[in-house]
Amino acid sequence: MDDMLRKAIRDQGEWAVEAHGLVKTFGDNRAVDGVDLHVRAGSIYGVLGPNGAGKTTTIRILATLLRPDAGSALIFGHDVAKQSHVVRQLIGVTGQYASVDESLSATENLIIFSRLLGLGRAEAKRKAAELLEEFGLTEAAKRPLKNFSGGMRRRLDLAASLIAQPPLIFLDEPTTGLDPRTRAQMWGTIRRLVNTGSTVLLTTQYLDEADQLADRIAVIDRGHVVAEGTVDELKASVGTSSLHLRVQNPQDSEEARRIIEQVLQVRSNVSAEAGTINAPMTEAGRVTDLLIALRTAGIPLSEISVQKPTLDEVFLTITGHGVSENAAGTGTPNEAEGAIV
Repeated sequence: MDDMLRKAIRDQGEWAVEAHGLVKTFGDNRAVDGVDLHVRAGSIYGVLGPNGAGKTTTIRILATLLRPDAGSALIFGHDVAKQSHVVRQLIGVTGQYASVDESLSATENLIIFSRLLGLGRAEAKRKAAELLEEFGLTEAAKRPLKNFSGGMRRRLDLAASLIAQPPLIFLDEPTTGLDPRTRAQMWGTIRRLVNTGSTVLLTTQYLDEADQLADRIAVIDRGHVVAEGTVDELKASVGTSSLHLRVQNPQDSEEARRIIEQVLQVRSNVSAEAGTINAPMTEAGRVTDLLIALRTAGIPLSEISVQKPTLDEVFLTITGHGVSENAAGTGTPNEAEGAIV
């Protein structure tokens, strides 16, 4: 990245991404429907949602891979549609499926990528060795990629995207298919990238990933941003605590739901399935009143607990379905497959 671009980033200051009213349609499908995003420079910003919600299509627009049908977006102050050649020098993109060459070894792949990015031969070899060690691939460095497992190929793809550390890195579900140990290593790598000056925009379906990494989160569902804030703000939006109970007799579920709504003074945020009921609570002390009301109504319980809300409960409360559910028919073919090309 040349000195002019570095100066432009410094002068832009606060925002790495500013998106206003982004829209993208594919036939009758409105995959992105008025998305607004503001990503502060030097942060990790999480975009959370189920398959088909519009996450990948939004990333493709911001990364200049798709032109929006409406709306606008700036990357460090540069318009993604009018100044795409500048934006591409400021970003790195990692998709959900490997873009490496299976006919080459891991080392050869990374050296080629490094050379294409302008590194000298010696520096390319050094960088390749460094990344292979960081992602636990040193022992397989000379092995043909056709003998790699899916997780190993994913790690190599991630390593390739980090050869040149750009100011803004798009990570589209970066840990899909990785084992827990490698996912944890990747989390450490993402934190290191931000600590050394990059901004990361991360899309994920993993609630724990968003909880662990993101400074702020946008919840996207069916092409809309339905909530935005810090993890604590989003959790607080569904109540300071969350009630979980199970009635002994499933036929009591509806009556129990009615009593919960009355005692806790909630309406639409109570969900029940097969005798299990979850509800937000602003005052944990009200659980005593609830237990008395349920006993008076002759509704026996098999279990009850009060916990702090999780991101899954945030998503369930806001959208009416869990983040792991696929919003069928809301994504593009590439969205459904999760590919960035």
